[in-house]
Amino acid sequence: MTLSDLYAVAKALHLIGVVSWMAGLFYLVRLMVYHAEAMAFPEAARLLLTRQYNKMEWKAYNIILKPAVIITWSFGVMMLFIQPAWLLQPWMQGKLCFILLLTGYTHYCKGHIQLLELDRSTFTHLQYRALNEIPTILMVAIIFLAVFKNGINWLYLSLGITGFTALIIYAVLKANKASRF
Repeated sequence: MTLSDLYAVAKALHLIGVVSWMAGLFYLVRLMVYHAEAMAFPEAARLLLTRQYNKMEWKAYNIILKPAVIITWSFGVMMLFIQPAWLLQPWMQGKLCFILLLTGYTHYCKGHIQLLELDRSTFTHLQYRALNEIPTILMVAIIFLAVFKNGINWLYLSLGITGFTALIIYAVLKANKASRF
């Protein structure tokens, strides 16, 4: 196997990890939305539902997210060992910053699983809906940096991410307003 072949395998496995990571995050926080909504149910139903959601949240975290994060980071680092010059390029440094934010967000979500488990979360279902959009914003930035590399226009990226974030905030608020009726 050539170094080029090894890089291609690492890239494929890295992308599989990324897709799994994103799917796991979307699923996990969606469960948290349902968990928060269940808090308004009568006590018997609330206890049953919140226990089940918490079990599902931990499974999503441990079975999907943790392995996906490990796969993504492992094969991403392997690609950087094969192409170490990329570490000096601004697009890669920006991408790594966003990936660190995404990793921190993943651990932050683990903290919310623990809060929900202890019935100490102060987040509403709307706040969890908003929380569910953070990985989308980070993913968009990461993908644009990975695709355009040094051809990225940092001003357009910043304006695009800002506009995209504003659109998501508007959609979350509009969805919340529509669910009240």
